[in-house]
Amino acid sequence: MYLKRTPLKTGRVYLSIVDGYYDKEKKYSRQVTLENLGYLDELETEYDDPVAFFRQRVEAMKKEKAQKNAPLVFEFFHKDTIPTDIQLRKNIGYAVPSKIYHKLGIHTFLVNRQRHSNEEYDANAIMKMLVFQRLLAPASKKKTYENKDYLFESCDFSLDDVYRCLTFLNERKEALQLWLHRNIQEHFGRDTRLVYYDVTNYHFEVDGPEGYIKLRKGDDKHVPDGMRKKGVAKNHKPDPIVQMGLFMDNNSIPITYQLFPGNTNDCMTYRPNLYQVKRKFKLGRAIVVADKGMCTGDNIWYTLSANDGYVFSMSVRGASEKTKSYVLDEDGYKWLGDEYKSKSRKEPRKIHIHMADGGKMDKMVDEKQVVFYSVKYDKRAKAERALVLAKAQDLIANPSKYSRATSYGAAGYIKNLKYDKKTGEVLDTGTALLIDWDKVREEEKLDGYYMIVTSEMENSDDWVIDTYRGLWRIEESFRIIKHELDACPVFVSSPDHIEAHFLVCFVALVIARLLELIMKRKYSIGEMLASLGKAECTYLQQNYYLFDYCDAILENLGNEFSVDFTKRVRSLADIKNILASAKT
Repeated sequence: MYLKRTPLKTGRVYLSIVDGYYDKEKKYSRQVTLENLGYLDELETEYDDPVAFFRQRVEAMKKEKAQKNAPLVFEFFHKDTIPTDIQLRKNIGYAVPSKIYHKLGIHTFLVNRQRHSNEEYDANAIMKMLVFQRLLAPASKKKTYENKDYLFESCDFSLDDVYRCLTFLNERKEALQLWLHRNIQEHFGRDTRLVYYDVTNYHFEVDGPEGYIKLRKGDDKHVPDGMRKKGVAKNHKPDPIVQMGLFMDNNSIPITYQLFPGNTNDCMTYRPNLYQVKRKFKLGRAIVVADKGMCTGDNIWYTLSANDGYVFSMSVRGASEKTKSYVLDEDGYKWLGDEYKSKSRKEPRKIHIHMADGGKMDKMVDEKQVVFYSVKYDKRAKAERALVLAKAQDLIANPSKYSRATSYGAAGYIKNLKYDKKTGEVLDTGTALLIDWDKVREEEKLDGYYMIVTSEMENSDDWVIDTYRGLWRIEESFRIIKHELDACPVFVSSPDHIEAHFLVCFVALVIARLLELIMKRKYSIGEMLASLGKAECTYLQQNYYLFDYCDAILENLGNEFSVDFTKRVRSLADIKNILASAKT
């Protein structure tokens, strides 16, 4: 490395700093310009002796280069022990979600909102701890706090501060969702031509038939919390649950969510959520895509009254006899290969609407009905029913093994089955329990058939079917929340803490989905979070950390987010620079 003086034909001299290296491919020495300094005569107006000045800079650069290339030496002794009061193992993978977190301005939102609060803890620091660990090392709030030193972040707060902050977050949950929506629109774009809606539930680790809260600290008196209720759980367990309704855009990015008590029927969650997403998020006309649980007269009429559209599946088995006859009539079906057929019609349909005064009325709606049949779905339905029938036959042979809760599914195929109203046990009425084979044969006729109804009369059958199939993306979002983000069982108990828990999960899901979008869906969210969770290091000595894992996913994430995950050893200063750049 040296200061190069290049004489020009004009008589002027140009200064630059160059370095030499050996080109292994071409097998000779080459030079690379590190810094172009400028013309000597111009530099003389700024420096007394530019040549001497820049020669000193060259010497400093040589020294810095030598230090970077010098080996690092650490001394360890056989008697060395592992300290128990500090965490040696840390993660740097969260630098990637941190970039998205700060791109969305979540830190700005929390800092601004806390200015109007008397709370002394740092809500942004707590939120980062909760969100980043929810993504990379999900656990209960207590365990998350105990593992706070897993991140290179300031954690000058107590566990009590964390729980107090949950209340703070709950009070701002709707404002934060709207903030996220606006920043997603600005920085990533929203596609709300189609919006997907679905409902799932989450169970709790609590005692008793439903959730409760203490009236006062240390008091033995309890009251129901209004959220954790017995309901139809997706996992068929008897634990108390809470319902979540989630709206998602056409890019799989969540828009908003709302929680409901566990005993709320799925279809009853639709209208409050649609009202919120239309009124607060100002989406314009939207076509809502949902499964048959939302296909009620009230929901359809509410959607149409707001000048929106719908693509809902409808239960074929629960349809009128006229509709069933249309489905089973081979006339009009078009086969695609040997395993798939479909047909459609435009047909007015009568729907039942509940009035505000408690009365009911009927309305006619014009809609397109698309029916399709799949051999694969047919086989799957028969296989699933075979398992349920095997359970039903075992129940008939061993009724004492079952109760109302554990006979779920099988009970629908058994005649003369009755339960004790108090205990839920199967009663011995003296009448033989029998399989309802007529019901089985009737259901088998409709195996493999699905019906989709839509307000979008002029759209093609393929568009309707493809649009409805997009619903798998919101089901995947629920799977991500439950498995990758480990959102349940839920361990918090008070209503505001429950709400804040799911707000943290929602923010983590938004970041994960945006990460997937930025990476052009090259990897699954599970794969990326797993790799980022393994981007760990161990403290050595002298403020240096040793990294021991890198894979192709981390390399590609690093290239996209300007984080080098390939270096073996880093100083604490280097790590802090990386994390600081994630906040810009």
